[in-house]
Amino acid sequence: MRSDGRSARIQVLVAEQAARRGARVGVLDVCTAAVAALPVGGAGISAMSRTTASHPLCSTDTISEQLEELQLTLGEGPCVDAFTHGCAVLTPDLLTRQLQDHWTVFADAALEAGARAVFALPLQMGAISPGVLDLYADVPTVLGTEELADAMAFADLATLLLLDARIEETGAPVDGALLERGFEDLGGYRAEIDQATGILTIQLGVGIDEAFVRLRAYSYAQGRRLADVAADVVAHRLRFSPYNEPRRTDDGT
Repeated sequence: MRSDGRSARIQVLVAEQAARRGARVGVLDVCTAAVAALPVGGAGISAMSRTTASHPLCSTDTISEQLEELQLTLGEGPCVDAFTHGCAVLTPDLLTRQLQDHWTVFADAALEAGARAVFALPLQMGAISPGVLDLYADVPTVLGTEELADAMAFADLATLLLLDARIEETGAPVDGALLERGFEDLGGYRAEIDQATGILTIQLGVGIDEAFVRLRAYSYAQGRRLADVAADVVAHRLRFSPYNEPRRTDDGT
């Protein structure tokens, strides 16, 4: 996580956006707050996976919507690279020759759509990466040190919202309970989900991505929060099997 002060400030900005919408806090509020706080014109988030089809979740305007669709359709661009390599991809100017050679189709298409600078930040928690936050500007733009730190804090919060949400394919608003608990608890929250996912890789004999899909699918089917299910797995109150339905062992054995 980022510093407590920065994280708390980002939390407030996102909560204020949700209040303006009159809805529960969701990833769209993260995008909207990021656009208001940073020197960018729009933002979007795509849910991404190595095992299932990726898809856009939300965007703040038509240009960011086009950028999300373009990258997932073409299979190239800063969003794809950020997800593949697990690190931020900062593109201050798409007219740079090196970038045009690297993204032979996306660079021209993004410029035509109205973007000049694009910044992609992976949403990550340990080995789990549920997607990417994309920011764009319509003029050449460099994010300063503080601005980049804020952008990464927005990505942190988007990660937590996505992991905690019982979210539909349409990117429906997520449960606002996450923000109510305060950022002091979120480090442990992230660690517990990561630990539970690791336990499931052993119980199910699958990779980390599939283990997380199974954990989240069970949470959704049971109508329970992901953090609560993860806590049960870590405490050995819930055990998964590759052949049978998950079973509760309330004695912790």
